[in-house]
Amino acid sequence: MITAIGQKLRLGVIFGGASSEHEVSVVSAQHVMAAVDRERFDVVPIGVSKTGAWLTPEETKAQMGEPSAPYEKTLHIPGAEGLLACAAGLLALSTIDIAFPLIHGPGGEDGTLQGLLELAEVPYVGAGVGASAVGLDKALMKALLRDAGLPVVDYLVVTQSRWEKEAPAVAAEIEGRLPYPIFVKPANGGSSVGVTKVRSREDLSDAVGEAFRYDRKLVIEKGIACREIECAVLGNDEPEASGLGEIRYQGEFYDYAAKYLDSSTELIAPAKVPPDVESRIRQIAVDAFRAIDCAGMARVDCFLTAQGEVFVDELNTVPGFTPVSMYPRLWQVAGLSYSGLISRLVDLGRERFTQRRRFAEA
Repeated sequence: MITAIGQKLRLGVIFGGASSEHEVSVVSAQHVMAAVDRERFDVVPIGVSKTGAWLTPEETKAQMGEPSAPYEKTLHIPGAEGLLACAAGLLALSTIDIAFPLIHGPGGEDGTLQGLLELAEVPYVGAGVGASAVGLDKALMKALLRDAGLPVVDYLVVTQSRWEKEAPAVAAEIEGRLPYPIFVKPANGGSSVGVTKVRSREDLSDAVGEAFRYDRKLVIEKGIACREIECAVLGNDEPEASGLGEIRYQGEFYDYAAKYLDSSTELIAPAKVPPDVESRIRQIAVDAFRAIDCAGMARVDCFLTAQGEVFVDELNTVPGFTPVSMYPRLWQVAGLSYSGLISRLVDLGRERFTQRRRFAEA
């Protein structure tokens, strides 16, 4: 759909999804839809149920109006599963000028939704198919970052089929390469769902079993004593890095509860970091963004040790997007408002779409 000059853009906000981060996505979408520049955009809410069925904008509005506790709102269509279950919801894509995908995790952040939007010729905000897929898959992402010469913590990858066939040998390999404590993570996932900090062989099997509930491939990572520093990157071919933020929490690590439920967790922006270290982390963040060929936005999470070592942990191509989430907060500190950031991301998405279309027509 092409909007005439002077008319508002119809911005389709796509959220929810069949992932463990469904509720987080809903909260992000609520804030984005409340903050968009209404003089420039008409918002079209497009919800995706926990079983992957697409709601119509009208169904989405009705369910979003139902009361719920924070981080407990879910979208649903009884008995409907998957993309093709309710064609009317999917057809909403034909009514919008650009999409803002806010589905976190598999089915939204992994390139599948981005591929659907490209097939439908719908412009969208954020990373393309390849960068989205790599950004969610920690195993692929870490390999690309390492090959680009960026510092990553020691890790290894374990598949479910191998673990089931030779668990004792795999456990011995893990212990031979990585000293305890270690982190066991699903390769594809977010919000620390399925992640466990392991301190001994006795806890390893349970942690691996928990992570395999969410993915067939795991990343086993060396645990290090560090500060958790985050940087927001914005742009397409000429990305810019924000200042830095820091996460402080009370638990063993920055798990789901610490991220969304624990009021003692602190998101500090700007972070108190020496200028030379800040400059180095900002450059690493931009280099990481480019290493996976990202576009639009990404939050780059880094580790900073007491000795001044910096490691890239991961990139989040669909970061949390409430006004107090670290990504928009870092840009607010830099002088870009929450509403202005949304508009800037839409502009970047349209720019990227124009570029893709030009190549397709060559």
